Amino acid sequence: MEEKQFRNKITFFTFFYSILVIWVHSYNAVLFLGDTPLSFRMDRVERFWGNVAVQIAVPGFFLISSYLFFRGFSLEMLAVKWKSRLRSVLLPYVVWNFLYYLGYAAGSRIPVLSDVIGKGEIPLTLLEMGKAILFHSYNYVFWYLQQLILLILLAPVIYVFIKERCAAGLFLMGILTALYVGVSLPLLNLDALFYYSVGAFAAVHGKKAVESSWNRKRCGLGAVILLSAFLMKAGSFPASIQGEILRSVVGVRLLFPLGLWLIVPESRLAEGKEWMKQNFLLYAVHFALVRLMNKTGAFLFFGNPFLPLALFLFLPVFCVILSYEMSRFLRRFLPGLWFLLNGGR
Repeated sequence: MEEKQFRNKITFFTFFYSILVIWVHSYNAVLFLGDTPLSFRMDRVERFWGNVAVQIAVPGFFLISSYLFFRGFSLEMLAVKWKSRLRSVLLPYVVWNFLYYLGYAAGSRIPVLSDVIGKGEIPLTLLEMGKAILFHSYNYVFWYLQQLILLILLAPVIYVFIKERCAAGLFLMGILTALYVGVSLPLLNLDALFYYSVGAFAAVHGKKAVESSWNRKRCGLGAVILLSAFLMKAGSFPASIQGEILRSVVGVRLLFPLGLWLIVPESRLAEGKEWMKQNFLLYAVHFALVRLMNKTGAFLFFGNPFLPLALFLFLPVFCVILSYEMSRFLRRFLPGLWFLLNGGR
C-alpha cells in the first residue's frame, strides 16, 4: 500500500482502539441503580463488552506503537528515535500526571468534590508529587504510557534479539514461557513486552506482509486468524491460571488485532477526519470525562433503568466531541500548552 494509505489506516485503527478503551472505563450500572439485581445484570452486559474491548485495544496499541518505532529501524537511529519519543511520550506523561495530581489535590479540599473523589485530603508535598508523576498514582489510565516508556528504553535490547529470525523466535518463546510459569517483573508487564516484541518483529521481518495492498488472499488469512482467536476464546486450554493467561495473551489479544489489520481494505477507508487524529488527548482526558458524566448522571437520575446502558453506549461519542473541541481551543489560544499536552503531535 502507499505511504498515505498506510498512515490513514493507522489513523483509523488507533481511533477505533481509542473508542474501545473508553468503553473499558465506562461501567455505570451500579452507580445508577445501586446494589440491585437489575444493576448486576446490566453490569454483566457492560463488563462483557468492556472485556472484549480491552482484549483488542490494549495489544493493538502496543503493536502499532512498536511497529512505528521499529519501522526502518537501525541502532544508528536510536538517538533520533529516543529524542522523538522524549517529546511525544515522556513529556506529556510528566505534564498530565502533574496536572492530574494538582487537580485531585485541589478537588480534595473542596467539600462537594472531596466526597466525589473519596480520597480524603491529598497532601501537597514534593514526595507525593514525585510519586504521582513517576507512577501515575492519580492518573490510572497512564499505566499504558508508563509501560510504553519502559519498552522504548528497552528498544535496543529488544532489537538485538529481534533482528535475527532464529534469535527472535527463541526470544518470543522465552517470553511466552515466562508468562506460562508465572514470572513477574518488578515494573514491566511481560504481556506488554510480548506485544511490543511481536510488533518489532513485524517491522523488521514482516513489513511486506503488513504493508502489502489488500487482496482476497490477505482477507482470507485475516478471517482465518480471527476465527482462530474466537475458537481459542471459546475453547479451553490447560486447566491452570498460567494456561488461561497464555491462551488470552496469544489466542485472543494478539490474534484479534492481527486479523483485523489484514481484513480491513485500506483503499476503502475514507481520509481520516481531524477529530479522529486527537487520540492522545482523548486517551488523556477520557477517564475524567467518563467519571464526570457517569457520576453527574447518577446524581440527577438515580434509579432510572434505561439511562445507564444508553449512556454507556454513547459515552465514546461524547468524549470524542468534547476532547476535539478542547483540542481546537488549545491549538488556537494556547498553542504552547497544546504542544506539551499532546507531545508535539
